Amino acid sequence: MSTPQTAVPVADGVKDISIAHSPDSDDAFMFYGLATNKVRVPGYRFSHTLSDIETLNRKAREEAFYDVTAISFHAYPYLQENYALMGCGGSVGEGYGPMIVSSRPLAPADLSRIQVAVPGTLTTAYLALKIFNPEIRTETVAFDKIIPAILAGTYDAGLIIHEGQLTYTTSGLYKVIDLGVWWRETTGLVLPLGGNAIRRSLGDETHRIVSKALRDSIRHALDHREQALEYAMQFARDLDSRLASRFVSMYVNERTLDYGPDGREAIRKLLDMGHEQGIIPIAPQVDFAD
Repeated sequence: MSTPQTAVPVADGVKDISIAHSPDSDDAFMFYGLATNKVRVPGYRFSHTLSDIETLNRKAREEAFYDVTAISFHAYPYLQENYALMGCGGSVGEGYGPMIVSSRPLAPADLSRIQVAVPGTLTTAYLALKIFNPEIRTETVAFDKIIPAILAGTYDAGLIIHEGQLTYTTSGLYKVIDLGVWWRETTGLVLPLGGNAIRRSLGDETHRIVSKALRDSIRHALDHREQALEYAMQFARDLDSRLASRFVSMYVNERTLDYGPDGREAIRKLLDMGHEQGIIPIAPQVDFAD
């Protein structure tokens, strides 16, 4: 992991851009081109820091620490003063998404009577859960500890993100509700989960150059899928190559290159609903650095 730098000219005339993202196979896939120098930008140098998404959410909210950072969309209103959203690099659930799983069969109505482990209160999964049912009691648990905590009997149910969406059945757990399915049935829209934000202070020209670099990195991975998947497998957390490929396909695709008008509408809809329901105290002001 690299020490983050701010994007300022250095002695050799090169701008350092610090990028932070999750140590997940989908993020690794989309950043493959930049991280391995398959995609280069004259006059710019990119350093990469890997950290879990809830930590990145809070660091961006408190310090505006990285030039480009992966965030949960739920976190965006809290950091919108210092960051704009990038128009590429997002993870979107096309009728699927975070889900609640349990150690025994439960109906969605049963969730009001139990405590649910969640991966962080700034995650989009948490926001969707609270929009779905604000009465559900939650407790924060590291995302990769939720399934073990359910199996240990510490919690009856948990809200799972990342690869757990594909592996929970192998642990003998039951799906209570897929929030991506519920969201599409409720709104007719995709569920926007996470994206990339860029520091406003970098200015329009750097926004344009860095956005193109990220889009080129995503395109390179999609065009060189086998090599990019091989690179991403080191972050696949116990997934075999078949499941890793499936997971990456779910969250890195043509929509990752550009949300599209409906994707941008979905981001605004999600945050506006969160604000209207009192979950997000700050009025969202969604804008993109394209």
